[in-house]
Amino acid sequence: MTTFDDRQRLKAEDTILALDDGDIHVRQDGPRDAPALLLIHGSAASARSWDLLVPLLTGAHRVIRIDLLGHGRSAKPDDRGYATPDQARRAGAALDLLGVRRAVVAGHSSGGVVATALAEERPDLVAALALINTGPSLDAFIAPPSAGIDPAHWPPTDEQLRAFASTGFSRPGFEIPGELLDEVRVMTFHTLTATMRGTTDYLGQRALPERLAGLGRPLLVIFGADDRRWRSSAAAGYRAVPGARVELLPGVGHTPILEDPARTAALLLPFTTAHTAA
Repeated sequence: MTTFDDRQRLKAEDTILALDDGDIHVRQDGPRDAPALLLIHGSAASARSWDLLVPLLTGAHRVIRIDLLGHGRSAKPDDRGYATPDQARRAGAALDLLGVRRAVVAGHSSGGVVATALAEERPDLVAALALINTGPSLDAFIAPPSAGIDPAHWPPTDEQLRAFASTGFSRPGFEIPGELLDEVRVMTFHTLTATMRGTTDYLGQRALPERLAGLGRPLLVIFGADDRRWRSSAAAGYRAVPGARVELLPGVGHTPILEDPARTAALLLPFTTAHTAA
């Protein structure tokens, strides 16, 4: 039976961490004395994109979610850098302030690019990596069928946002939650485009499998087979990383963490549990 003390240890907690270049919002779930699992969202998203997956992970982990600078409830300054290494540095600083010395890091989409940069910059901090629908290189990118959002029409309407986000999902009948559209709307056009540009620049310098091959960290790659943003066949490129495990999810698109959290957790949880350290 779950006791009062257990409920207190499992209680969700929101914190604003003051970093040198802006406040970062952090949400923690699960026992605070459990092994740490850091979840990093993708571009035009926030910590809320993990909402359906987190309850499936908290039995084994202290789950830590951050809103990257420019996203969600974090600060959105126009005079700060949004390059991928900058975002990775902030994620590491957030873990330092939380007293986390070692964590498994999972990233969705461009969040996996930030996770890779964090492992490069702070190998002491990252025990293992899980990348979910993270394109390995720019060659794998699928150009969108229409133009992006016009800065003259910011903030966008729900209709514009649904069109913008449509390629992020592929499961038939999946309805994009309204709260996730709101998370895009609270961004500025500058933070949205600067973050995306940072991801493109980082991938253009070196492909992720090449970066990861020399890090010596356990790697799990999960890819929705019906991804409409990155060619799922390109996930095979991660096999160049020694010991990497690559899993495709049939019938799922770019966002398995929302489209099919149960199947995603079934792959993710054994890996994160095996590689977390108390």
